[in-house]
Amino acid sequence: MKTFSISLIIGFTAFFSIANAQETLVLNDPDAAVKQARLLYQQEKYSLAFPYIKHVFQTGIAETNMPQQQREEVQFLYISCGLQMGLTEMEKLAEDYLKTSNHPSYKQLIAYYLGEYYYQKKDYVNATASFAQVGIANLSNRQIANMKFHQAYSFFVQQDFEKARPLFNAIRQLPKDPNYIDANYYYGFLAFSNKEYSQAIECLLIAESHPDYQHVIPFYLTELYYFSGDRDKALTYGESAIKKNGQYYDLQLKQLVGHLLFQKREFSRALPYLEAYAAGAEKIRREDLYELSYCYYEAKNWNKAIQGFKQIGGAKDSLEQNSMYLLADAYLKMNDLQNARNAFQFCAANNSNLFQKEVSLFHYAKISYELGYFDIAVSSFQQFINQFPGSGYVNESRELLVSTLANTSNYKDALQLYESLPNKTASATALLPRLLYGRAVELMNDQRASEAEGLLDRLMNAANNSTFLPYALFWKGELSYRSGKMDDAINYLQQYLKAPQKNGEVNPTNARYNLGYAFLKKEQYKLAKEQFEWVNKNPFTAQNHIDRDAVIRAADCSFMLKENKQALQLYDQIIQLNWSAADYATYQKAIIAGAGNNQTLKLELLQNLLQLYPGSSLTGQTRLEIANTYIADEAFEKAIDPLITLTSQPGAGALYPQAYQKLGIAYFNLNRNEAALEQFKQLISKYPNSSEAEASVEYVRNIFVEQQKPQEYISFMEANGKELSTMEADSVTYKSAMIRFEMKDNAGAESGFKTYIQNFPKGKYAVEANYFLAEINLLQKKNREALAFYVAVAQEAPNKYAERSALQAGRIYYFDLQDYNNAAGYYSIVKNIALQQENKLEAMRGLLRCQFKTQQFAQAAPNAAELLLQKGIANDDRLMAGFVIAKNDFNDKKYPSALAGFQNLLSLGKSEITAESQFRIAEIQFLTGKLDESEKTCFEVIKKYGSYTYWVTKSYLLAGDIYFTQKDFFNAEATFKSIAENSVIPELKTEAATKLNTVLTEKSKNN
Repeated sequence: MKTFSISLIIGFTAFFSIANAQETLVLNDPDAAVKQARLLYQQEKYSLAFPYIKHVFQTGIAETNMPQQQREEVQFLYISCGLQMGLTEMEKLAEDYLKTSNHPSYKQLIAYYLGEYYYQKKDYVNATASFAQVGIANLSNRQIANMKFHQAYSFFVQQDFEKARPLFNAIRQLPKDPNYIDANYYYGFLAFSNKEYSQAIECLLIAESHPDYQHVIPFYLTELYYFSGDRDKALTYGESAIKKNGQYYDLQLKQLVGHLLFQKREFSRALPYLEAYAAGAEKIRREDLYELSYCYYEAKNWNKAIQGFKQIGGAKDSLEQNSMYLLADAYLKMNDLQNARNAFQFCAANNSNLFQKEVSLFHYAKISYELGYFDIAVSSFQQFINQFPGSGYVNESRELLVSTLANTSNYKDALQLYESLPNKTASATALLPRLLYGRAVELMNDQRASEAEGLLDRLMNAANNSTFLPYALFWKGELSYRSGKMDDAINYLQQYLKAPQKNGEVNPTNARYNLGYAFLKKEQYKLAKEQFEWVNKNPFTAQNHIDRDAVIRAADCSFMLKENKQALQLYDQIIQLNWSAADYATYQKAIIAGAGNNQTLKLELLQNLLQLYPGSSLTGQTRLEIANTYIADEAFEKAIDPLITLTSQPGAGALYPQAYQKLGIAYFNLNRNEAALEQFKQLISKYPNSSEAEASVEYVRNIFVEQQKPQEYISFMEANGKELSTMEADSVTYKSAMIRFEMKDNAGAESGFKTYIQNFPKGKYAVEANYFLAEINLLQKKNREALAFYVAVAQEAPNKYAERSALQAGRIYYFDLQDYNNAAGYYSIVKNIALQQENKLEAMRGLLRCQFKTQQFAQAAPNAAELLLQKGIANDDRLMAGFVIAKNDFNDKKYPSALAGFQNLLSLGKSEITAESQFRIAEIQFLTGKLDESEKTCFEVIKKYGSYTYWVTKSYLLAGDIYFTQKDFFNAEATFKSIAENSVIPELKTEAATKLNTVLTEKSKNN
């Protein structure tokens, strides 16, 4: 324990007493106090100077008549010392002083001290602002250098490197400056960031030896040697620094040294460094994890290699592809085929390395086959063969291929993801055509043609579209044909045929078949015939419906070109082969015979048609043609029987007006006027707006006149809405409008037709006026306005324009208004009255789609069955009709037939219907107790139909139900919880939440 002598204590006491007495004397004398403060300030003893100047500042200025110059000095000393002492109250005084003082030297010094004050407070923005007001004339060299460094550091912290750089550079030129080392350190960083590696190395080597930096700089120097290309020196320096221990960036050094050794392929030496880095780092980059995993892979440490590689993914880059490729190999070394397959799948989806892609796609398909994933195996082998036709694995792939291609790509989400990318790379942009085409095909299969066409238009204008452009041209031609744009259809299909590519339905055969029909629609029979004959000109080699129909249409073209010999030869061969169109061929042969004035042969062929094909849709037309033939030969008596039969033939309602008219004419020519009059009365009363009724008026008039019953004629006509007194005005008004229409003066015609309807709403030409008004509005794309006029015509069916009007009304209600109930009504009219098979088919499919939209499956099922029996229906017709029948069976709990029906649909392309069909299969399996099969089918929906979120989510819900039924509450809870938290479909989200609560309740009971 230390002690002090009494004399020493007394000495100290005497000293402090004297000092206090002197201070008191000075404080009582303001001039002396200022002088003392000035002296201490000049000695940079700011804390000792402050009490003197504070006393004077607080009392002397106010209580004495101190000169202005001295007042300025007192203010200056007080603020300067206070700032140097870091007193916060000085900040505002200094700011005010700088605004009010007129003393330039004091102002510059105060600005300097204020800048230092802010600097010490780490308020670098205000520090730089204050330093900017300082002039160096009143600063010492030390202060100038000090300020430059502090300015530089403030700019550095604010990342204003361009301003910091010259200031640091100025200080690093002064080896004796106390900030010399620091200036080199920071200037070295700036040089590093500007890739001035030599300059950076020079600066950091100067700072390296300083205790503050000796454990920091080695990492940066190692990086600099690496970036400057001296990798050997970087490795040597870095390893040496690590061995010294205590490095601030020890982990980063180990990362860099491990990377250097990895690049030198010294994997065993790299491993401990990378391992240490990964163990110590909170988070590591994908590249570092790849290098560590690869070192484990080279060391045959499969488990750790797998653990690392499996975490690298999602970027679709070469790093991911390499990782997945090596991961798959590591799994194979562990004999884990399931996970190896998954890794190969990821690798095969990446286009960075085509060799790895080729090998991976093949092995993905092969392992899928070996593990029993046959649908996926088939699609993958098909994809492999198409993409790598020259591969050494092609023969083996063909041997293993057992089914048709199933497209499992989720184009909807993939396209949405592409659109969401803020910066689209070249590789991402290269994928766009594939995504556009895939999604367009999905939309076409879902009957969303206008959306599909928009994507095809984008595809045709996209970069890197050469692979998919032929397909786009094909489908543009197909869609143009469907919408009646024959010129566009011809243009697109001809472009496709210049460089055709095959892909399922997209092939030259289908293109020429469609092109033939487009020419046929334009009555360009020679060009149409050329296309049909290219498809197939030999009936005996026809393999499918398209081949057979092409032969039939080629025969029709020959007939229209008056090449009757060639047409007859083809029709005879069609009959000989007993095709489903044999009835049509027989009918055409009869027409040709009639055209050659061989009426006997014509009648014989027509009678044969009725006997050989009693169920033919042509029987009505055949009876009418028989009657026409007899009437033309004036064998009126013979015409009567087929016409009477026709007037009561089911399904021939569209021909009834003609039958009544022809019967009336036959009876009239047999002088059986009463019988003739009865037929004409039937015609005019039942079908007053038909062209046949109009043509029959003259016969009726002649009969009544001959019978001398003019008043009865007038009464009959008036009873059927034909007031004779107004007929002349009716005719003039209509013809006036019609003249404008024929002159293509649509505005004048529209006004005229409207005037006619207003004056003669039930007039002789009301049907025609309404029809032409509808057509004028349609031409102007005023579909909704056209609808009312089409409806007016259709409601007067049958008439000359009823078939087209009802069809257009159905289209507008369906596509424009989404009014499926009204659309169904007009499609039903067309179905019953259509004379053109193409319109009847459209009406049947339109009616079916309306019933599908309104979920009227019981009513739709008979229509669907009838549609399936029609000739020339497309895949989408088979898909919709088959689905309706299967869904109706499902609703009636006829599970075996429903299951078979749904299964038959899965090969008809990827669409929302096939997605639901696959789900319904799983649901039937669940309802019939086949839980394992149902679970497997659920995951087939999830894997194959990712674009159809609703059915994917429904499949997850069903999987949850399966787990719950199996009392696997853990997986049931996880499944329902995931849907409840992540689903974007409100009703399914709610359903999942409800089921989750049920699971939790049951789980608590079992626990």
